[in-house]
Amino acid sequence: MPVRPAAPSPRRRMLQGAAVLSMLALATTACSGEGKRLGLPDPVTEQAKRVVTLWQGSWIAAFAVGALVWGLIIWAVLFHRKRSDQLPPQVRYNLPIEMLYTVVPFIIIAVLFYFTARDETYLNKVSKSSDPGQVTLVNVTAFQWSWQFDYPQYHTKPIVGQPTGPDATNKPVLVIPVGQRVRFHLVSTDVIHSFWVPSFIFKRDIIPGARSGQDFEVTPTKTGTFEGRCAEFCGVDHSRMLFQVKIVTPQEFQQFISSHQASGSAQ
Repeated sequence: MPVRPAAPSPRRRMLQGAAVLSMLALATTACSGEGKRLGLPDPVTEQAKRVVTLWQGSWIAAFAVGALVWGLIIWAVLFHRKRSDQLPPQVRYNLPIEMLYTVVPFIIIAVLFYFTARDETYLNKVSKSSDPGQVTLVNVTAFQWSWQFDYPQYHTKPIVGQPTGPDATNKPVLVIPVGQRVRFHLVSTDVIHSFWVPSFIFKRDIIPGARSGQDFEVTPTKTGTFEGRCAEFCGVDHSRMLFQVKIVTPQEFQQFISSHQASGSAQ
């Protein structure tokens, strides 16, 4: 008579089921771009891409540490369960193991700190050039409860927004060119606000009277219209502080500036 293969043990079936579920979860998550970005929006600037890379690297490190810890836990549970009343070998005061416990976390923290500090320096870097051909300067003024955008290099009147209505149809629009550096100078006339464009994956608080730390630069990489808002609770109509960022080609940006220079207004 043919010999039937032995049925897999419950432990083996459990491990196989866990492996299948893990692979299914990873495959499902990787199907979308948002899954690859681990919840972050699609980046539209060079600086935002750097943030996404840092975010992904942090999660890879977290998954690696988690896999190691859970692997050791499962290994201990499955293969080192209690089989007798005899006390297993103890590792207290084992100098090599205690040094390993100390050095490995320190290395992980040091690596994460290095990449975080490097990218923070990159995000806060502001070029010294003020040549309109190299960098576009935009003065952003936040007030209760809207925004004002000004292009001082081009001598146009500022775009002054009004608090948006329930339908949010009258948002002020900030126009910037793709592929060129744009420097934002942030000012608040009353309370603390926060300039936030989710697709920039960056926000900065605007503190009244601050003399430094209120500038930052981005280099847009995609054209389109993107939503922005105040991310700091600033009063009763905080939710109405909405605006849009319109990233256009350099030719369209020059047409925008020329048309408003001719009309004497950027509204």
